[in-house]
Amino acid sequence: QVQLVESGGGLVQAGDSLRLSCAASGRTASNYAMGWFRQAPEKEREFVAAITRGGSGTVYADSVKGRFTISRDNAKNTMYLQMNSLKPEDTAVYYCGASSGRLPTTGPLYNYWGQGTQVTVSS
Repeated sequence: QVQLVESGGGLVQAGDSLRLSCAASGRTASNYAMGWFRQAPEKEREFVAAITRGGSGTVYADSVKGRFTISRDNAKNTMYLQMNSLKPEDTAVYYCGASSGRLPTTGPLYNYWGQGTQVTVSS
């Protein structure tokens, strides 16, 4: 089992930055690829970014490419999402997940999920 806890969400203005964290406990997080998804009100959960076990490989949704950066520190069992130039359309609950896949971009490929952290971007 892997337990995931997100933190770092909040209310910001358009153009601001936030850094989300996802702390893992239980089994060693470095055994899993990890990713971020988000879900806005009345919308389906969508992929944001993913990172390989060692951190050398990353992939991003087109909507966040160039603005968001995913990273991980396996010594701290923690993954991060640096979000810059935030837009109102980035408003959502952000979830982190852990996967036994290599660099998964779809939800069903994830084995574990956190409870989410709210990000609200005002215009």
